[in-house]
Amino acid sequence: MATIVVLSGSPSNTSRTAALTRYLAALLDERGHDTRVVNIREDLPAEALIGADTGDPAIADVVGAIHDADGILVASAVYKAAYTGVLKLVLDLLPHMAFAGKVVLPLLTGAGEVHTLALDYALRPVLAALGSYHVVPGLFVMDKDIERTADGISLAERADAAVRAAVDTFDTALTGVPTPAQGDQVPARA
Repeated sequence: MATIVVLSGSPSNTSRTAALTRYLAALLDERGHDTRVVNIREDLPAEALIGADTGDPAIADVVGAIHDADGILVASAVYKAAYTGVLKLVLDLLPHMAFAGKVVLPLLTGAGEVHTLALDYALRPVLAALGSYHVVPGLFVMDKDIERTADGISLAERADAAVRAAVDTFDTALTGVPTPAQGDQVPARA
């Protein structure tokens, strides 16, 4: 199927955002995609990120993976009405039009519904500026709907439904199967 890079912009590997990102990657793997999770804080050297050193082997590897990917999932918690600084560092060092020809799924987590605005006013413009072929409707999940467990996460019913719908939309955009027009009936899954 498709090759997907998941950019996890959480400043903590033990955060709910990081756990949700791994959960989404597993859902995409189950659909047959080749999914690679990049935990920016853990996988990329801070000095190279801050210095925008694209010659650093770890940075060059991620930039190459993004170049070769069909889809990108960009995930972050909402910080200061936007996204995290570690995610910004990666997005800033990417070459112009790095997301050209790619389908992108933006994902944000936050404490309140007002934070959903960060999807359209902070994250989406940057993704568009990177030349995304298609940015699917973003996914916002409230922190209180994500419970970390020993096995990963447990999602509140409404959050689980939203996550699965977002994965369906992303998967459809990646595979080129047309999505129903707004207002069309979508058949229930068995």
